[in-house]
Amino acid sequence: MIFSAFERMVAMRYLRARRQEGFISVIAGFSLLGIALGVATLIIVMSVMNGFRSELLGRVLGLGGHASVTAFQGPLTDYGPVAERLRAVPGVTSVTPSVEAQALVTAQGAASGAVIRGIPPEALRARPVVADRIAVGSLDAFEEDRVAIGIRMAQRLGLRVGDSLTLISPQGTPSAFGTVPRMRSYEIAAIFDVGMFEYDSNFIFMPLEAAQTFFRLPDAVTNLEVMVETPREIRAYREPLSDAAGGQVRLLDWQDTNASFFNALQVERNVMFLILTLIILVAAFNIISSMIMLVKDKGRDIAILRTMGATRGMVLRIFFLSGASIGLVGTTAGLVLGVAFADNIEAIRQFLQGLTGTELFSAEIYFLSRLPAEIDWGEVVQVVAMALGLSFGATVYPAWRAAALDPVEALRYG
Repeated sequence: MIFSAFERMVAMRYLRARRQEGFISVIAGFSLLGIALGVATLIIVMSVMNGFRSELLGRVLGLGGHASVTAFQGPLTDYGPVAERLRAVPGVTSVTPSVEAQALVTAQGAASGAVIRGIPPEALRARPVVADRIAVGSLDAFEEDRVAIGIRMAQRLGLRVGDSLTLISPQGTPSAFGTVPRMRSYEIAAIFDVGMFEYDSNFIFMPLEAAQTFFRLPDAVTNLEVMVETPREIRAYREPLSDAAGGQVRLLDWQDTNASFFNALQVERNVMFLILTLIILVAAFNIISSMIMLVKDKGRDIAILRTMGATRGMVLRIFFLSGASIGLVGTTAGLVLGVAFADNIEAIRQFLQGLTGTELFSAEIYFLSRLPAEIDWGEVVQVVAMALGLSFGATVYPAWRAAALDPVEALRYG
Protein backbone atom coordinates (compact mmCIF):
# COMPACT_ATOMS: atom_id res chain seq x y z
CA MET A 1 0.00 0.00 0.00
CA ILE A 2 1.49 3.34 -1.13
CA PHE A 3 0.71 6.47 0.88
CA SER A 4 0.88 9.96 -0.58
CA ALA A 5 2.52 12.88 1.23
CA PHE A 6 -0.92 14.38 1.92
CA GLU A 7 -2.17 11.13 3.50
CA ARG A 8 0.90 10.85 5.68
CA MET A 9 0.59 14.47 6.79
CA VAL A 10 -3.07 14.15 7.76
CA ALA A 11 -2.51 10.79 9.50
CA MET A 12 0.33 12.11 11.63
CA ARG A 13 -1.66 15.27 12.43
CA TYR A 14 -4.52 13.12 13.75
CA LEU A 15 -2.11 11.29 16.05
CA ARG A 16 -0.89 14.51 17.67
CA ALA A 17 -2.96 15.40 20.72
CA ARG A 18 -4.96 18.56 20.90
CA ARG A 19 -6.92 19.69 23.92
CA GLN A 20 -10.27 18.26 22.81
CA GLU A 21 -8.66 15.01 21.61
CA GLY A 22 -6.39 14.39 24.58
CA PHE A 23 -8.24 11.33 25.83
CA ILE A 24 -7.98 9.62 22.43
CA SER A 25 -4.24 10.26 22.35
CA VAL A 26 -3.88 8.85 25.88
CA ILE A 27 -5.56 5.61 24.76
CA ALA A 28 -3.32 5.49 21.68
CA GLY A 29 -0.27 6.03 23.90
CA PHE A 30 -1.26 3.17 26.18
CA SER A 31 -1.82 1.00 23.12
CA LEU A 32 1.71 1.77 21.89
CA LEU A 33 3.14 1.06 25.35
CA GLY A 34 1.19 -2.20 25.61
CA ILE A 35 2.48 -3.46 22.27
CA ALA A 36 6.06 -2.46 23.15
CA LEU A 37 5.94 -4.22 26.52
CA GLY A 38 4.21 -7.27 25.04
CA VAL A 39 6.80 -7.71 22.28
CA ALA A 40 9.72 -7.07 24.66
CA THR A 41 8.39 -9.46 27.31
CA LEU A 42 7.73 -12.16 24.75
CA ILE A 43 11.24 -11.89 23.31
CA ILE A 44 12.84 -11.92 26.79
CA VAL A 45 10.84 -14.88 28.09
CA MET A 46 11.35 -16.94 24.93
CA SER A 47 15.09 -16.19 25.02
CA VAL A 48 15.34 -17.25 28.67
CA MET A 49 13.39 -20.46 27.98
CA ASN A 50 15.69 -21.22 25.02
CA GLY A 51 18.70 -20.51 27.21
CA PHE A 52 17.41 -22.82 29.93
CA ARG A 53 16.89 -25.65 27.49
CA SER A 54 20.27 -25.21 25.79
CA GLU A 55 22.19 -24.90 29.07
CA LEU A 56 20.52 -27.90 30.67
CA LEU A 57 20.88 -29.94 27.50
CA GLY A 58 24.56 -29.03 27.24
CA ARG A 59 25.21 -29.97 30.86
CA VAL A 60 23.27 -33.24 30.68
CA LEU A 61 24.86 -34.32 27.40
CA GLY A 62 28.32 -33.18 28.41
CA LEU A 63 28.42 -34.93 31.79
CA GLY A 64 26.68 -38.17 30.87
CA GLY A 65 26.59 -40.22 27.72
CA HIS A 66 24.27 -39.47 24.83
CA ALA A 67 23.20 -43.10 25.16
CA SER A 68 23.78 -45.67 27.87
CA VAL A 69 24.14 -49.45 27.55
CA THR A 70 23.38 -51.41 30.71
CA ALA A 71 22.69 -55.03 31.67
CA PHE A 72 19.08 -56.03 32.30
CA GLN A 73 20.04 -56.98 35.85
CA GLY A 74 23.19 -56.38 37.85
CA PRO A 75 26.52 -55.10 36.50
CA LEU A 76 27.68 -55.39 32.89
CA THR A 77 30.36 -58.07 32.62
CA ASP A 78 32.58 -58.87 29.63
CA TYR A 79 31.87 -55.39 28.29
CA GLY A 80 35.00 -55.14 26.09
CA PRO A 81 33.55 -56.80 22.95
CA VAL A 82 30.31 -54.84 23.31
CA ALA A 83 32.25 -51.56 23.52
CA GLU A 84 34.26 -52.44 20.41
CA ARG A 85 31.11 -53.16 18.40
CA LEU A 86 29.55 -49.89 19.55
CA ARG A 87 32.66 -47.92 18.55
CA ALA A 88 32.36 -49.35 15.03
CA VAL A 89 28.90 -47.82 14.54
CA PRO A 90 29.06 -44.83 12.13
CA GLY A 91 28.65 -41.54 14.00
CA VAL A 92 29.82 -42.86 17.38
CA THR A 93 32.69 -40.74 18.71
CA SER A 94 33.48 -42.60 21.93
CA VAL A 95 32.35 -45.42 24.21
CA THR A 96 33.35 -45.07 27.87
CA PRO A 97 32.98 -47.77 30.53
CA SER A 98 31.55 -46.30 33.73
CA VAL A 99 30.69 -47.32 37.27
CA GLU A 100 27.94 -45.29 38.90
CA ALA A 101 26.65 -45.86 42.43
CA GLN A 102 25.66 -44.01 45.57
CA ALA A 103 27.67 -43.61 48.75
CA LEU A 104 27.83 -41.59 51.95
CA VAL A 105 30.54 -38.92 52.14
CA THR A 106 31.99 -37.85 55.48
CA ALA A 107 34.53 -35.09 56.07
CA GLN A 108 35.27 -32.50 58.75
CA GLY A 109 32.58 -34.04 60.96
CA ALA A 110 29.87 -33.55 58.31
CA ALA A 111 28.13 -36.13 56.15
CA SER A 112 26.30 -36.01 52.82
CA GLY A 113 24.96 -38.38 50.22
CA ALA A 114 26.70 -38.44 46.82
CA VAL A 115 26.63 -40.07 43.43
CA ILE A 116 29.96 -41.68 42.61
CA ARG A 117 30.84 -41.91 38.93
CA GLY A 118 33.95 -43.85 38.03
CA ILE A 119 35.35 -43.28 34.53
CA PRO A 120 38.85 -43.52 33.02
CA PRO A 121 40.92 -40.39 33.79
CA GLU A 122 41.59 -39.68 30.10
CA ALA A 123 37.84 -39.77 29.40
CA LEU A 124 37.12 -37.15 32.08
CA ARG A 125 39.89 -34.91 30.76
CA ALA A 126 38.33 -35.14 27.29
CA ARG A 127 34.98 -33.78 28.48
CA PRO A 128 34.99 -29.97 28.18
CA VAL A 129 31.98 -29.56 30.49
CA VAL A 130 34.21 -30.68 33.39
CA ALA A 131 37.74 -30.19 32.09
CA ASP A 132 37.18 -26.53 31.17
CA ARG A 133 35.42 -25.73 34.45
CA ILE A 134 37.97 -26.77 37.06
CA ALA A 135 37.77 -24.14 39.79
CA VAL A 136 40.66 -25.39 41.94
CA GLY A 137 43.28 -28.08 41.32
CA SER A 138 43.95 -30.01 38.12
CA LEU A 139 42.68 -33.12 36.41
CA ASP A 140 46.31 -34.11 35.78
CA ALA A 141 46.29 -35.40 39.38
CA PHE A 142 43.02 -37.29 38.80
CA GLU A 143 44.35 -40.85 39.09
CA GLU A 144 44.63 -43.80 41.47
CA ASP A 145 42.93 -42.86 44.77
CA ARG A 146 42.25 -39.19 43.97
CA VAL A 147 38.81 -37.80 43.16
CA ALA A 148 37.17 -34.67 41.73
CA ILE A 149 34.21 -33.13 43.55
CA GLY A 150 31.77 -30.28 42.87
CA ILE A 151 32.35 -26.82 44.27
CA ARG A 152 29.11 -26.75 46.25
CA MET A 153 29.90 -30.07 47.91
CA ALA A 154 33.35 -28.72 48.78
CA GLN A 155 31.79 -25.61 50.32
CA ARG A 156 29.21 -27.64 52.24
CA LEU A 157 31.78 -30.03 53.70
CA GLY A 158 34.58 -27.47 54.10
CA LEU A 159 36.96 -29.28 51.74
CA ARG A 160 39.89 -28.02 49.66
CA VAL A 161 42.28 -29.60 47.16
CA GLY A 162 44.63 -31.93 49.03
CA ASP A 163 42.11 -32.71 51.78
CA SER A 164 40.69 -36.19 52.21
CA LEU A 165 37.13 -37.39 52.34
CA THR A 166 35.77 -40.77 53.40
CA LEU A 167 33.31 -42.77 51.34
CA ILE A 168 31.00 -45.28 52.98
CA SER A 169 29.46 -47.85 50.68
CA PRO A 170 25.91 -49.09 51.33
CA GLN A 171 27.18 -52.59 50.49
CA GLY A 172 28.89 -53.62 53.69
CA THR A 173 31.28 -56.49 54.41
CA PRO A 174 29.73 -59.51 56.21
CA SER A 175 31.46 -60.48 59.46
CA ALA A 176 30.85 -62.52 62.60
CA PHE A 177 29.44 -59.39 64.22
CA GLY A 178 27.11 -58.53 61.33
CA THR A 179 27.58 -56.37 58.25
CA VAL A 180 30.42 -53.89 58.61
CA PRO A 181 30.20 -50.76 56.42
CA ARG A 182 32.94 -50.56 53.80
CA MET A 183 34.90 -47.31 54.16
CA ARG A 184 37.81 -45.75 52.33
CA SER A 185 39.51 -42.35 52.21
CA TYR A 186 40.32 -40.50 48.99
CA GLU A 187 42.35 -37.36 48.35
CA ILE A 188 40.75 -34.46 46.46
CA ALA A 189 42.61 -33.73 43.23
CA ALA A 190 40.27 -31.13 41.70
CA ILE A 191 37.13 -29.14 42.41
CA PHE A 192 34.88 -28.45 39.42
CA ASP A 193 32.16 -25.86 38.87
CA VAL A 194 29.97 -26.88 35.93
CA GLY A 195 27.25 -24.37 36.84
CA MET A 196 24.54 -26.97 37.44
CA PHE A 197 23.51 -27.29 41.06
CA GLU A 198 22.73 -31.01 40.99
CA TYR A 199 26.19 -31.95 39.73
CA ASP A 200 28.14 -29.36 41.71
CA SER A 201 26.59 -30.48 44.99
CA ASN A 202 26.11 -34.24 44.59
CA PHE A 203 28.62 -35.74 42.13
CA ILE A 204 32.07 -37.19 42.75
CA PHE A 205 34.22 -38.37 39.85
CA MET A 206 36.61 -41.22 40.57
CA PRO A 207 39.07 -43.16 38.38
CA LEU A 208 37.39 -46.25 36.95
CA GLU A 209 39.74 -48.78 38.54
CA ALA A 210 39.36 -47.16 41.98
CA ALA A 211 35.55 -47.24 41.62
CA GLN A 212 35.62 -50.90 40.56
CA THR A 213 37.72 -51.72 43.60
CA PHE A 214 35.56 -49.75 46.04
CA PHE A 215 32.25 -51.15 44.78
CA ARG A 216 33.70 -54.65 44.27
CA LEU A 217 33.25 -54.79 40.50
CA PRO A 218 36.75 -55.92 39.44
CA ASP A 219 35.84 -57.00 35.91
CA ALA A 220 32.52 -55.24 35.40
CA VAL A 221 30.93 -51.83 34.98
CA THR A 222 27.42 -50.53 35.54
CA ASN A 223 27.07 -49.04 32.05
CA LEU A 224 28.78 -47.98 28.82
CA GLU A 225 28.43 -44.27 27.97
CA VAL A 226 28.09 -43.74 24.21
CA MET A 227 28.86 -40.35 22.63
CA VAL A 228 27.66 -39.55 19.10
CA GLU A 229 28.34 -36.74 16.62
CA THR A 230 24.80 -35.32 16.58
CA PRO A 231 23.17 -35.94 19.98
CA ARG A 232 20.01 -34.01 19.07
CA GLU A 233 19.33 -36.72 16.46
CA ILE A 234 19.92 -39.59 18.89
CA ARG A 235 16.78 -41.41 17.71
CA ALA A 236 18.48 -42.12 14.38
CA TYR A 237 21.24 -43.99 16.24
CA ARG A 238 18.97 -46.25 18.26
CA GLU A 239 18.62 -49.08 15.75
CA PRO A 240 22.31 -49.39 14.76
CA LEU A 241 23.38 -49.10 18.40
CA SER A 242 20.88 -51.75 19.49
CA ASP A 243 22.06 -54.09 16.74
CA ALA A 244 25.70 -53.57 17.72
CA ALA A 245 25.05 -54.00 21.45
CA GLY A 246 23.18 -57.28 21.01
CA GLY A 247 20.11 -58.60 22.73
CA GLN A 248 21.60 -59.21 26.19
CA VAL A 249 21.79 -55.53 27.14
CA ARG A 250 19.45 -52.55 27.38
CA LEU A 251 19.91 -49.26 25.50
CA LEU A 252 18.65 -45.93 26.87
CA ASP A 253 19.30 -42.55 25.22
CA TRP A 254 19.25 -39.10 26.82
CA GLN A 255 15.73 -38.43 25.57
CA ASP A 256 14.48 -41.51 27.42
CA THR A 257 16.17 -40.64 30.71
CA ASN A 258 15.24 -36.93 30.63
CA ALA A 259 11.96 -37.06 28.70
CA SER A 260 9.69 -35.77 31.48
CA PHE A 261 12.06 -32.91 32.32
CA PHE A 262 12.43 -31.55 28.79
CA ASN A 263 8.75 -32.14 27.99
CA ALA A 264 7.84 -30.03 31.02
CA LEU A 265 10.13 -27.26 29.76
CA GLN A 266 8.49 -27.37 26.31
CA VAL A 267 4.97 -27.25 27.76
CA GLU A 268 5.92 -24.32 30.00
CA ARG A 269 7.46 -22.51 27.03
CA ASN A 270 4.31 -22.93 24.91
CA VAL A 271 2.03 -21.78 27.73
CA MET A 272 4.17 -18.71 28.42
CA PHE A 273 4.09 -17.80 24.73
CA LEU A 274 0.29 -18.05 24.69
CA ILE A 275 -0.16 -16.02 27.88
CA LEU A 276 2.20 -13.24 26.85
CA THR A 277 0.60 -13.03 23.40
CA LEU A 278 -2.55 -11.86 25.19
CA ILE A 279 -0.70 -8.66 26.19
CA ILE A 280 -0.24 -7.79 22.51
CA LEU A 281 -3.83 -8.79 21.78
CA VAL A 282 -5.17 -6.47 24.49
CA ALA A 283 -3.04 -3.64 23.10
CA ALA A 284 -4.46 -4.33 19.64
CA PHE A 285 -8.00 -4.01 21.02
CA ASN A 286 -6.97 -0.67 22.52
CA ILE A 287 -5.93 0.44 19.03
CA ILE A 288 -9.39 -0.48 17.74
CA SER A 289 -11.15 1.50 20.49
CA SER A 290 -8.91 4.57 20.08
CA MET A 291 -9.30 4.54 16.29
CA ILE A 292 -13.10 4.18 16.48
CA MET A 293 -13.22 7.15 18.85
CA LEU A 294 -10.93 9.09 16.50
CA VAL A 295 -13.18 8.34 13.51
CA LYS A 296 -16.25 9.46 15.45
CA ASP A 297 -14.52 12.64 16.58
CA LYS A 298 -13.26 13.44 13.07
CA GLY A 299 -16.60 12.90 11.33
CA ARG A 300 -16.88 16.51 10.17
CA ASP A 301 -13.24 16.53 9.02
CA ILE A 302 -13.85 13.41 6.97
CA ALA A 303 -16.91 14.98 5.37
CA ILE A 304 -14.98 18.14 4.47
CA LEU A 305 -12.15 16.08 2.98
CA ARG A 306 -14.67 14.13 0.89
CA THR A 307 -16.35 17.32 -0.39
CA MET A 308 -12.91 18.68 -1.32
CA GLY A 309 -12.27 15.67 -3.54
CA ALA A 310 -10.71 13.05 -1.26
CA THR A 311 -11.69 9.53 -2.30
CA ARG A 312 -12.83 6.73 -0.03
CA GLY A 313 -9.47 5.08 -0.59
CA MET A 314 -7.61 8.17 0.61
CA VAL A 315 -9.70 8.34 3.78
CA LEU A 316 -9.19 4.63 4.40
CA ARG A 317 -5.42 4.96 3.96
CA ILE A 318 -5.24 8.00 6.28
CA PHE A 319 -6.88 6.19 9.20
CA PHE A 320 -5.11 2.93 8.44
CA LEU A 321 -1.77 4.74 8.57
CA SER A 322 -2.74 6.41 11.87
CA GLY A 323 -3.47 3.08 13.56
CA ALA A 324 -0.65 1.17 11.87
CA SER A 325 1.87 3.78 13.04
CA ILE A 326 1.01 2.97 16.66
CA GLY A 327 1.64 -0.73 16.04
CA LEU A 328 4.83 -0.13 14.04
CA VAL A 329 6.41 2.22 16.59
CA GLY A 330 5.35 0.00 19.51
CA THR A 331 6.69 -3.16 17.87
CA THR A 332 10.00 -1.50 16.99
CA ALA A 333 10.42 -0.19 20.53
CA GLY A 334 9.57 -3.60 21.97
CA LEU A 335 12.04 -5.31 19.63
CA VAL A 336 14.92 -3.02 20.67
CA LEU A 337 14.05 -3.27 24.37
CA GLY A 338 13.58 -7.05 24.32
CA VAL A 339 16.83 -7.82 22.47
CA ALA A 340 18.84 -5.41 24.62
CA PHE A 341 17.40 -6.86 27.84
CA ALA A 342 17.96 -10.48 26.75
CA ASP A 343 21.57 -9.75 25.74
CA ASN A 344 22.36 -8.27 29.16
CA ILE A 345 19.98 -10.22 31.39
CA GLU A 346 22.65 -11.67 33.68
CA ALA A 347 24.22 -8.25 34.29
CA ILE A 348 20.75 -6.81 34.99
CA ARG A 349 20.04 -9.66 37.43
CA GLN A 350 23.29 -9.01 39.29
CA PHE A 351 22.50 -5.29 39.47
CA LEU A 352 18.99 -5.88 40.80
CA GLN A 353 20.29 -8.40 43.35
CA GLY A 354 22.83 -5.88 44.60
CA LEU A 355 20.20 -3.15 44.66
CA THR A 356 17.55 -5.13 46.54
CA GLY A 357 19.81 -7.42 48.57
CA THR A 358 17.73 -10.48 47.62
CA GLU A 359 18.54 -13.56 45.54
CA LEU A 360 16.50 -13.38 42.33
CA PHE A 361 17.72 -16.63 40.77
CA SER A 362 18.37 -19.47 43.20
CA ALA A 363 20.59 -22.25 41.87
CA GLU A 364 18.94 -24.72 44.25
CA ILE A 365 15.59 -24.14 42.51
CA TYR A 366 16.58 -23.51 38.89
CA PHE A 367 19.53 -25.96 38.68
CA LEU A 368 21.80 -23.35 37.03
CA SER A 369 24.09 -20.83 38.72
CA ARG A 370 23.50 -18.07 36.15
CA LEU A 371 20.45 -16.82 34.27
CA PRO A 372 20.80 -17.98 30.64
CA ALA A 373 19.30 -16.31 27.56
CA GLU A 374 19.61 -17.41 23.96
CA ILE A 375 17.97 -15.25 21.29
CA ASP A 376 16.40 -17.28 18.48
CA TRP A 377 16.10 -14.79 15.62
CA GLY A 378 13.54 -16.99 13.89
CA GLU A 379 11.29 -16.66 16.94
CA VAL A 380 11.97 -12.92 17.12
CA VAL A 381 10.81 -12.54 13.52
CA GLN A 382 7.65 -14.53 14.35
CA VAL A 383 6.91 -12.31 17.37
CA VAL A 384 7.43 -9.12 15.35
CA ALA A 385 5.30 -10.43 12.47
CA MET A 386 2.52 -11.43 14.88
CA ALA A 387 2.56 -8.02 16.62
CA LEU A 388 2.49 -6.15 13.31
CA GLY A 389 -0.25 -8.43 11.98
CA LEU A 390 -2.46 -7.85 15.04
CA SER A 391 -1.79 -4.10 14.98
CA PHE A 392 -2.51 -3.72 11.27
CA GLY A 393 -5.56 -5.96 11.53
CA ALA A 394 -6.91 -3.82 14.37
CA THR A 395 -6.92 -0.71 12.14
CA VAL A 396 -8.83 -2.23 9.23
CA TYR A 397 -12.34 -1.93 10.68
CA PRO A 398 -12.02 1.68 11.97
CA ALA A 399 -10.43 2.75 8.67
CA TRP A 400 -13.22 1.07 6.71
CA ARG A 401 -15.81 2.82 8.90
CA ALA A 402 -14.14 6.15 8.17
CA ALA A 403 -14.10 5.51 4.43
CA ALA A 404 -17.73 4.41 4.43
CA LEU A 405 -18.91 7.56 6.26
CA ASP A 406 -21.51 9.55 4.28
CA PRO A 407 -20.28 13.18 4.10
CA VAL A 408 -23.82 14.60 3.94
CA GLU A 409 -24.88 12.75 7.08
CA ALA A 410 -21.64 13.64 8.82
CA LEU A 411 -22.10 17.37 8.12
CA ARG A 412 -25.77 17.29 9.04
CA TYR A 413 -25.44 15.46 12.34
CA GLY A 414 -21.73 16.07 13.11
